[in-house]
Amino acid sequence: MEKMQIYKVYPAIPEPLSFLDYLARNLWWCWNHEAIELFRRINPVQWEKIGKNPVAFLSCITQRRFDDLSKDESFLGHLGRVKTKFEKMFSRVSQIKEFDLTPKDTIAYFSMEFGLHESLPFFAGGLGILAGDHLKASSTLGIPLIGIGLLFREGYFRQFIDHNGWQQETYPINDVFDLPVQKLKDHSGFEIKIDIPGPDGIINACVWQLKVGKIRLFLLDTNLPENSKNIRDITSRLYASHSEIRIAQEILLGIGGIKVLRAMDIFPNVCHMNEGHCSFAGLERISIVMDKYNVDFQVAFQICKRSCVFTTHTPVAAGHDVFVKEMVFPYIQPYARKFSVSDDELLSWGQPHTRKNTDKFSMFIFGAHFAGYINGVSRLHGRVARGMWQSLWPRRHVEEIPISHITNGVHISSYLSQHKNSLFERYLSSDWSSRQSNPNLISRIDMIEDADLWHVHELDRSSLIRRCRQSLLTQYERQNAPRHELDEVAGVLDHRVLTICFARRFATYKRASLLLKDAQRLTRLITDEDKPVQFVFAGKAHPNDDQGKAIIKRIVEFARSHNVRHRVVFLENYDINIARYMVQGCDVWLNTPRRPNEACGTSGMKASANGGLNISILDGWWCEGFRDDRGWAIGNGDIYDDHEYQDEVESQALFNILENDVIPKFYDRKRGNPPLKWIKMMKEAMKMAIKDFSSDRMVRDYCSRFYIPASINFKQLTQDSAEKAKELALAQFRLVSLWGDIRLSSPELTKEVDFTVGDTFRITLEVFLGELTPEEVVVQVYHGKVRALDEFEGARAETMWLQETIAEGRHIYACTITCSDSGRFGYTSRVIPKGDEVLSNTPGLITWVNGDD
Repeated sequence: MEKMQIYKVYPAIPEPLSFLDYLARNLWWCWNHEAIELFRRINPVQWEKIGKNPVAFLSCITQRRFDDLSKDESFLGHLGRVKTKFEKMFSRVSQIKEFDLTPKDTIAYFSMEFGLHESLPFFAGGLGILAGDHLKASSTLGIPLIGIGLLFREGYFRQFIDHNGWQQETYPINDVFDLPVQKLKDHSGFEIKIDIPGPDGIINACVWQLKVGKIRLFLLDTNLPENSKNIRDITSRLYASHSEIRIAQEILLGIGGIKVLRAMDIFPNVCHMNEGHCSFAGLERISIVMDKYNVDFQVAFQICKRSCVFTTHTPVAAGHDVFVKEMVFPYIQPYARKFSVSDDELLSWGQPHTRKNTDKFSMFIFGAHFAGYINGVSRLHGRVARGMWQSLWPRRHVEEIPISHITNGVHISSYLSQHKNSLFERYLSSDWSSRQSNPNLISRIDMIEDADLWHVHELDRSSLIRRCRQSLLTQYERQNAPRHELDEVAGVLDHRVLTICFARRFATYKRASLLLKDAQRLTRLITDEDKPVQFVFAGKAHPNDDQGKAIIKRIVEFARSHNVRHRVVFLENYDINIARYMVQGCDVWLNTPRRPNEACGTSGMKASANGGLNISILDGWWCEGFRDDRGWAIGNGDIYDDHEYQDEVESQALFNILENDVIPKFYDRKRGNPPLKWIKMMKEAMKMAIKDFSSDRMVRDYCSRFYIPASINFKQLTQDSAEKAKELALAQFRLVSLWGDIRLSSPELTKEVDFTVGDTFRITLEVFLGELTPEEVVVQVYHGKVRALDEFEGARAETMWLQETIAEGRHIYACTITCSDSGRFGYTSRVIPKGDEVLSNTPGLITWVNGDD
């Protein structure tokens, strides 16, 4: 109805229970088992039914139940313990004092999606889960970080499987009144609103605040009466299929996010852009720095670039957002005027150097332009990314492309089962979760009694099986299945059987159906009378990916086959809740991507933390995590041009591992004991996950390698009227203007003979620098072993010293090389700018001998 006013009535929670409402509105509860149990004990059935959403849950509890609980001494004691723990979290000082980050050294963390809990469906997959884990770990460590995202009315789709086995999608509306969010207000108590000019009119957005422990997450929302329907739809669905909405979402996230911070009088020292969706933040941040410090664009650019982090998660070029530049231009044209640059120059920041006139605008290239720190999310992904984007740094060898890596990690407490958490509290320490970086503490996992660990793991496997049965019953009842089928699915899976789980996005390269390459062999494993195997599959295909949906259909059809239907299931609507059951209850976590398409992957880390053993292709994180005492590798990491052949080879390798090692080891039970060799591997997997693949370790790495240096850069470059930033801007302008005059002669050796290991020789080189001075450049010998086709392998650069100046602009440089190894070697010479990593890696500022590239 028109002009209808909405109000909502909440229960009158008695004063002794008042902390419940406060707790419900801070996501801290979702990674603390005692807090979760506090809500659950109020009404266990309703807690599950409501989707473990405490805000909606409390509004469903009767007043009589609240009154009873307010007099229940046991419940009040439980509530008191949780409250004490919650308050202690806020009083705890930063765990990383050595990093010297004060509360004023704000880090703004931008991400299109945040996966914090299943009751907040603002995420699609791994990128969002990683962002959520980043916030949780930052809260525990006391990092002064603020998250920036969007509040989606529908979020990502919910999946259901029809009677033909085909994925269908629904988009239920998120009722903001049932979410733990509140309107963000400024210091005067007024609600924050921002606006952005757009081609269809002004984009107005309000801002919601979500509390994640000590961290604040700001979520922008365009669902406002003053907006047109097109503009309101910007925050309707995550990853909208229409490019016009998609670009508007990224504009809102980047430009709008910075405007929100400014409205709150927050000027972050560091900006962290989690993937290219956030890249427009660079524009607005430069604009604000220009105003705040009264500097021009070039100076503001030096400040912002050296205090910006950009993380890429996509190892395939086609996976990065690209828009036609005509679609981008209306949003960014005002910045061209303010920066005093041409429209074409501004658009070129999102285009490759080799194709400036293309009509495409790359969000990765645009984001990289503003960032002084760029990283992939695993060691292998860093190497792949350097190869993908080598063209952005012309004439640089791939090893020197300034893209590093920080391997992802997972928030252990969010995914560790309650049973295993209790075990850790008993054997490790009651506060083990806040001391994950202590290697001596983690080593105590070896002290856990084998029988104790196996017992709690069997409880978790049984919980997974119960969840599978409940899910299948719901699915079959919706399809109006006959009674005998309902009776069958009510008894699927066996809590004593080796359980292998596979769950992830159903993209074709992840090869979920790799085992079905030999369905007969798979069936024999499943139906073996003495040592059977059972499988649990889950995952969503993109709504427009019919190939991915076809893979789901194939697995569902196989699971419905008469002879295996009791031991193979596909769980629909994969989310954090289902993932939690699977990683906690699996014996084996299966991962079969086609290398090197997996940037990192994190679900296997969660399984390892719970004692699940990984069987995986050597891709993503498993290249770093694999050791044969804690899991298995499928193949040797070889990459084949023929995908069909590769699938055949690796499917056979997987079957061999299962038949010859995994299954025998799991069922190796002597004298009634649990499988002791298997349990030993479980302990190694748990220690590995907590020590090396936790979000605690990941955020510490971001702090030490990126946040701290970037924050220091920001403070140094903005002090004294930004004097140092002005010097950098002038230096870069001078280098760009004069670099084309540099010429190098061919380097000369002191002796032209073959060498033996231990010999030394000198290389000299004449360099013409024009108007540049030796103090502004670095002259290097670049040398190393040479492969076929005269390509370097493992080359390194040695700095040459200035031997003499022979005329104006002409200099002789020299360097001594020691022959430290035998083999075929090569060398050449080059000139690069002298300065920090940003200046020395300026695209285009590198000159090789005789134009050698």
